Amino acid sequence: MALNHTRLIQRCEALREKLTMVENHELRKAGLKVTLPRVKILQMLDNTEDRHMSAEDVYKALMEAGEDVGLATVYRVLTQFETAGLVVRHNFDGGHAVFELADGEHHDHMVCVDTGEVIEFFDEEIERRQKEIVKEHGYEMVDHNLVLYVKKKG
Repeated sequence: MALNHTRLIQRCEALREKLTMVENHELRKAGLKVTLPRVKILQMLDNTEDRHMSAEDVYKALMEAGEDVGLATVYRVLTQFETAGLVVRHNFDGGHAVFELADGEHHDHMVCVDTGEVIEFFDEEIERRQKEIVKEHGYEMVDHNLVLYVKKKG
């Protein structure tokens, strides 16, 4: 059976348009006007394999993709996204702020002190023990953020 390239291209374009509509909806839902820099930055964060990106990382990736968005704009938009709840900012020790899309799923982090690599993890036992410890001390947990600083063995 021959591959219909025209039909495949049309499907890809329709999917791209649908994804853009979803991203535009997310911006509007967060109370932000849909602008090209905001859409490009949101797409960059959504499509990258590296879930934790600094403003400089986002800027470099945009430049490599041929997008004309200034570094100051990237900083401003990321701060707006953080305020709107679209991204979470992490300030890991010894490094600069990194951002990740706020997907609503709780997870903790390990940061390699040698490379700066950020590893996400979730452990039910750790979560359970944290709640127990808080309760034992007569408190109620409101939120928490666990970061383990690690280095490779050997």
